[in-house]
Amino acid sequence: MEDKLAQKAREWLGLELGDSFLSEGEYCSSRDIFQARLDKMRTVFESAANEEMDLIYLLIAVIGEIGNNSFDHNLGQWRDIGGIFFNFDQSEKIVVLADRGQGFYSSMKKAISDIPNDLEAIKIAFTKQISGRQPERRGNGLKFVANIAQQTNIEVFLQSG
Repeated sequence: MEDKLAQKAREWLGLELGDSFLSEGEYCSSRDIFQARLDKMRTVFESAANEEMDLIYLLIAVIGEIGNNSFDHNLGQWRDIGGIFFNFDQSEKIVVLADRGQGFYSSMKKAISDIPNDLEAIKIAFTKQISGRQPERRGNGLKFVANIAQQTNIEVFLQSG
């Protein structure tokens, strides 16, 4: 059974036009709003934590990387409305981010023209030092996410396309 937050994000992504579907607390129209909500989430998690502080900071770094990528890789290329869905359920230990952007395939195709599909684009993004923001020499952020996920109990579920 799909979590309610993931279900809401999926509904938003499936709408022809995504405006006015999300609440003000779920929709981050800019990177600044996302960062403020991420800081608020960190504070909430810190106040409830006992000895998992290191894990909380790694989780915040992972969420920050994924959320910032939504803005970095879709600037001026949003499908309709810019911004991201961002919400969390502390008791269920679930964080959901979603965007209505161009997707991994379109972004990575700028760097590697023969990528066959979304799945291969995701694999490359998480394993190779290649960025869809060519000619910038970037492409380490999602490898950081993959490394943290492998070293901790953080589970990352990703879809594109």
